[in-house]
Amino acid sequence: MVDCHDVRKQADWWAEALGWKTIYATDDECVNVPGWVDEDSLKDVPWERIGPGMVFVPVPEGKTVKNRLHLDLAPHTSQDRDAEIARLESLGARRADVGQPADASFTVLTDPEGNEFCVLSSRDA
Repeated sequence: MVDCHDVRKQADWWAEALGWKTIYATDDECVNVPGWVDEDSLKDVPWERIGPGMVFVPVPEGKTVKNRLHLDLAPHTSQDRDAEIARLESLGARRADVGQPADASFTVLTDPEGNEFCVLSSRDA
């Protein structure tokens, strides 16, 4: 679950960032699922085989400390990691310093509401 101020805006941002889609949207809750999931999948594939989604809910307070849980995005070796970071920044992500070493093999970013996530080094699996 992602606590946020603007539920729809955060759900839209993460859907764009991950290539997912929003399958349920109100001002009180939005649900994103992987982009390959379609209406037929929801009917024909057992829910536990679809994989986790992301649920966005409103909270009145703002984020004040580093997340206890954050996503790590791991680009495949066939992808341009720097281009992916640039794409995420063009969507509104910002670079963040959470105390990582200067030579870290990952880049820390924040979403538009300040939630940290990382883009890891490229890998095959």
